[in-house]
Amino acid sequence: MVRMMHRAALVLLAATAPALAEQPVKLTYQRQDDSVYALPAPRTEAEGVNMGGVNIDMTVTYLTDYVYRGVDQADALNIGQEALSGKDDLANEDAANFQFDGTISFDLGKFPHPFIGVFANVLEDDPISSFQEVRPFFGAEWRIRPLIVEGGMNVYTYPDRNDRDTSEVWGKITIDDAAVFRTAEPLLSPYILAAYDIDRYDGWYFEAGIKHDFVIAETGITLTAQASVAYVLNHDLYDLGLGTPAGLTGDDTGFQHYELGLIGRYALNRLLNIPQRYGTWSINGYLYYTDGIDDKLRGDTELYGGAGIQFSY
Repeated sequence: MVRMMHRAALVLLAATAPALAEQPVKLTYQRQDDSVYALPAPRTEAEGVNMGGVNIDMTVTYLTDYVYRGVDQADALNIGQEALSGKDDLANEDAANFQFDGTISFDLGKFPHPFIGVFANVLEDDPISSFQEVRPFFGAEWRIRPLIVEGGMNVYTYPDRNDRDTSEVWGKITIDDAAVFRTAEPLLSPYILAAYDIDRYDGWYFEAGIKHDFVIAETGITLTAQASVAYVLNHDLYDLGLGTPAGLTGDDTGFQHYELGLIGRYALNRLLNIPQRYGTWSINGYLYYTDGIDDKLRGDTELYGGAGIQFSY
């Protein structure tokens, strides 16, 4: 009986062997990156960015005017100079301004990020000093969503015009409304800035503003629209009589100016095939309109703009 069962099994195996041989054998392979334990793939050269603790941002611009906080700075310098030595030593208000703005910041993780930098405005037609203003600054930024808290100090120096040198401390709070509305990008990023002059004027400058980025897909172009309004409190710098023989008028408080701006940025990395691991490059275009609000305060009406190159790493 046992022999008969063995024979039957051998006959059955012989009969099914050809059919099994004809069927292909399938081997399955699970990709490593499908596993929950897979390591993240390294960034390519095109995707890589600076992941270190030191970041650099530099911008070189060419502008038709240098307007700072609603005041044409060439005109402001001329007011005091005209009272001292006459019109032969006045800066050309229509000459173009070359500007440099550079910042080095340090990423300390969850702690505030300190930064240090310098701004300089160069006007070659200025008969007193081509470097009209050199402004070192330092401070720190702390991101506590939905808030971005910043603070620091500006040191205003005017070569060969030492009577204008001064310093201020400032603080700024920006609302990251992307966290508030749970959107991918910020909507208006509203902010308020407060600066107090601690050296020459002992006055307050307040500014509130908004901005929004319009990204044009697949072009590398980003348009940033922005608007701001300023209020000054007991700040003699915005007194219309400053620098004139008549002296101060006592009007140093009120809404000082508003400004509208449009900044266009064109990313150069894709155009020039520069991997982001070597930094982000862009060509920027600027267009601004500013106007005074209170006629008793210094605030110029200007339409100005220009272009520049920006590098971030």
